[in-house]
Amino acid sequence: MGDNLTRKILAGHRTGGQMVPGEEIALRIDQTLLQDATGTLAWLQFDKLNVPRVQNRVSVTYVDHNMLQADHLNADDHLFLQSMAARYGAIFSRPGNGISHFAHLERFDRPGEMLLGSDSHTCTAGAMGMLAIGTGGMEVGAVMAGHPFFVQMPRVVKVWLTGQLPPWVAAKDVILELLRRLTVSGGLNRVMEYTGPGAQTLSVYERATICNMTQELGATAGLFASDEATRRFLKAQGRESDWRLLGPDVDASYDEAVEIDLSALEPLIAKPHSPDQVVPVREVAGTPVRQVAFGSSVNSGYVDLMRVAYILRGRHVAENVSATLSPGSRQILINLEKAGAMLDLAMAGVRGLEVACGPCIGMGFAPPFRGNSVRTFNRNFPGRSGTPNDQVYLCSPEVAAATALHGTITDPRDLGMDPPHIEEPARYILYTEGFIDPPEDASRVEVYMGPNIQPVPLPPPLGDPIAGEVLLILGDNISTDDILPAGAKILPLRSNIPAISQFTFAYRDPTFPARAAEKGGGLIVGGENYGQGSSREHAAIAVMYLGVRAVVARSFARIHHTNLVNWGVLPVTFDRPEDSSRVRLGDQLSMSGIRQAVQQGQPIALVNQTQGWEILVRHDLTPRQAEILLAGGLLPYLRLRAKTA
Repeated sequence: MGDNLTRKILAGHRTGGQMVPGEEIALRIDQTLLQDATGTLAWLQFDKLNVPRVQNRVSVTYVDHNMLQADHLNADDHLFLQSMAARYGAIFSRPGNGISHFAHLERFDRPGEMLLGSDSHTCTAGAMGMLAIGTGGMEVGAVMAGHPFFVQMPRVVKVWLTGQLPPWVAAKDVILELLRRLTVSGGLNRVMEYTGPGAQTLSVYERATICNMTQELGATAGLFASDEATRRFLKAQGRESDWRLLGPDVDASYDEAVEIDLSALEPLIAKPHSPDQVVPVREVAGTPVRQVAFGSSVNSGYVDLMRVAYILRGRHVAENVSATLSPGSRQILINLEKAGAMLDLAMAGVRGLEVACGPCIGMGFAPPFRGNSVRTFNRNFPGRSGTPNDQVYLCSPEVAAATALHGTITDPRDLGMDPPHIEEPARYILYTEGFIDPPEDASRVEVYMGPNIQPVPLPPPLGDPIAGEVLLILGDNISTDDILPAGAKILPLRSNIPAISQFTFAYRDPTFPARAAEKGGGLIVGGENYGQGSSREHAAIAVMYLGVRAVVARSFARIHHTNLVNWGVLPVTFDRPEDSSRVRLGDQLSMSGIRQAVQQGQPIALVNQTQGWEILVRHDLTPRQAEILLAGGLLPYLRLRAKTA
């Protein structure tokens, strides 16, 4: 049997470990990216590793999240990021230059390479035949310093696409269909490899939509072959020389398989409050809407936004609707301007926002109180928009445009017009001036350090025993937005852990920080897929800073599990999932013999001192992760290894 594309790329980058699903492998990484919401801490951590220059072939720092400059905080962070990039040899993408996924796709993504980013949607680059993985900032910092990236060897799922998308059905509907079938945890420790005759009908931007939201399955990555469509895209970007033909062998084997007939799909929409709450648009048609948002982190490429302009041309958004546009990059914006699309959108009443993540991350355009908001984004977790009781729907640009016109959720097939047929330019107007290359001699670069940028708090050594009160009991699919929200008030504090920690579980239980301080820390109990969503390691650092030493859950999302280990918090799972229902808020729990159990891979006895019973919990740690936890986290572990090398 031949190899699939995922295994080919992994084999070409593997520096250690066995490529057996579930085993930890070490990988050489070609490219890294940071963004400003996670990048300040990542650069502070990198600085502690005493490496004079970034070691990857390409490393880019983007400013695309914290764009609102209501005071000096974000502006200070931007200057810090720019000066750190210059000091250590990274490219700096200026504010307004582009959202990392889109700008990197245009300028740097390359078939067959591996990309690691401190943004969970780094997997967008899979559209280029590139294996791209999102993770916490500390891990990206370690890779920038020349260390390999460690990850559990994923199972590879063949997503066999047949047919062709019907009129008014979009790439967004493909990934929504997968989410409907598999749920937000269906891709855990898997790479979704999209192949088949249907895959060849999709453009790179359409593939980017699918790969971007593959993260919402909880997957490690999404991946398409590099083919003629890839070559055309790279040629239009002025870098055809980066193209290479790459794909799975004809007789490639896979661990699992899913089949989707593109021609059988219809317009879909994800209802509040999860990307997998997917139904046909026709089932919720007529629902009143207050907001429609186009673009941002997904569906903000040239073709998608040209389709929106086509639908709205000569028309106007409904009087009950406020509509906004967030292009994916300045280059996309420039090409939309050239094509006349921005005039069409302005005449239709669409408000132009910055080239930034914007409303997707809660930075402006928050929905009104209990007002329905229809967005072409990738996440609709509760409160992520900035409104605690938000009602956010996720859909394709076509559905969003039809909804904006009617003022209610509308199936675009009911518009009574010909569907848009948009051709990509044979050559885009290129904009590269927003990228600043580092100087060859960085010795004179002075790093700018604003007063809000605080030292990274290091975790204490792993305690033994661990004992404390159950501070919070949570259900399934708790996201990192639930643990530490984003938004215009909170994001500017990303470089100040003492300050941002006061917003931990703000939407779930605003009393949590005060209670954690009063009790001297404690434990958290969660359900399935705890920590899904973004890569923000702040969700692990903040609970560590507040004294949480262990999280007991039914299961963990990949990135958050790693972040907890990297920041010295013990993640354990119930040996019997039904035992989670026996724990009560305020119970006193204790675990002893932890260090030995972690070293030897043994289960741990968890004692409920309040109720008087004992159960087993298990840790799913690799031997390397066990060493990290025993050392007190990844940064102390790496510094200790450097001393003994």
